[in-house]
Amino acid sequence: MFDNLSQRLTGIVSRLRGRGALTEADVKEALREVRIALLEADVSLTVVKDLIQKIQEQAIGQDILRGINPGQLVIKIVHDHLVEFLGQEVQEIELKAQPPAVILMAGLQGSGKTTMSSKLAYYLSKKLKKKVLMASLDIYRPAAREQLETLGKSIDVATLPIVESEKPLVITERALKVARTEGYDVLILDTAGRLHIDDELMTEVEHVKKLANPVETILVADAMTGQDAVLIAKTFHERIGLTGIALSRIDGDARGGAALSIRAVTGCPLKILGTGERADQFELFHPERIAGRILGMGDVVSLVEKAMENVNQEDAERLSKKMQSGSFDLDDMALQLQQMGKMGGIGGIMGMLPGMGALKDKMADASIDDKVMARQIALIRAMTPWERKNAKILNASRKRRIAKGSGSSVQDLNRLLKSYMQMSDVMKRMNKLGKKGLMRQGLRALMPTKMM
Repeated sequence: MFDNLSQRLTGIVSRLRGRGALTEADVKEALREVRIALLEADVSLTVVKDLIQKIQEQAIGQDILRGINPGQLVIKIVHDHLVEFLGQEVQEIELKAQPPAVILMAGLQGSGKTTMSSKLAYYLSKKLKKKVLMASLDIYRPAAREQLETLGKSIDVATLPIVESEKPLVITERALKVARTEGYDVLILDTAGRLHIDDELMTEVEHVKKLANPVETILVADAMTGQDAVLIAKTFHERIGLTGIALSRIDGDARGGAALSIRAVTGCPLKILGTGERADQFELFHPERIAGRILGMGDVVSLVEKAMENVNQEDAERLSKKMQSGSFDLDDMALQLQQMGKMGGIGGIMGMLPGMGALKDKMADASIDDKVMARQIALIRAMTPWERKNAKILNASRKRRIAKGSGSSVQDLNRLLKSYMQMSDVMKRMNKLGKKGLMRQGLRALMPTKMM
């Protein structure tokens, strides 16, 4: 998400950083490029005009033009206004209510509403330690209720038992009764979607909301639909009164304009982002962090949080000790690759590191991506335990067997072994230098001579 916009804006930022002082003409030229970048990212025209006007009013002033580093100050102004448009502060899921706290999930058919409901349930149960019940009110889409039931089992969250021929309001009444009598903290109601906005859908959702009295009414919108997501959000908000927006499939939308527009057009806060298919690929919307990612400033806080959530502490400590001793083997490399995958893969990690946008593009051009990472793990798994411990014994016949067993080529295996040898060399240098030597000489001391 935001990849295209981030590339354009980081390019503008780089040019501003190279200037000692900025004239009014420089600022206007830079903002003209920002305007084009936002429009190409599918941000609504009204929002773009408003944003650029506010930035320009603040950027063209004596403080900026006479500043020590005016380029950096303009970047800060753009960042601050992006944060303002995105909503200033993270909006937590509201749960302050007499249990059960009811969360109503609405949206069009195909928006990812049922999957998002299960992701929210996973987040509330696993991270906030709440007892959650999910109930599907979708009696129209074939197997919709069975889908939620299956998702519930996969994340170990209870779902309301299915009773045939019940209407949505009856299901809602039964769900409320079960949630109250069985001591659930949260009840998530997954309402029915339609292929388009119609009066029947809205009336049904209105009746369900009146009966359930939810603390949260969240619209699930597909980020891939661009400006249509903004129009859908506006219509739903006018009819049923939304408390928040959840954007699904943001991993498939490189533009990100819907996220920038929804908040400004509807006034509804963006609360949730669905970042993939898995239940744990879900995050609360942090305006400041997202603005940092857009401007290529990184998001180290989110990266650290992902590491704490997904990396096994014992494995990390064991791996650290092996690195320090210089005894890094292919099993350790596979573990490292798996941990990177859990944290969002190479692209996800690079996108959260400050100033890594250009390197991320170079890696993409060199075909260094998550598919390569998965292939490397498959190659390592195709080896015997002895081969993983002693890579030097891999002769031509062994390599052919491993390549065939993993569905890869010998060339792929050779590339893996080259990467492994380079990593091993770095580990040995670290061990040889020690902490004092590394602090004195820095990362330069770890680089191969050819790269220096």
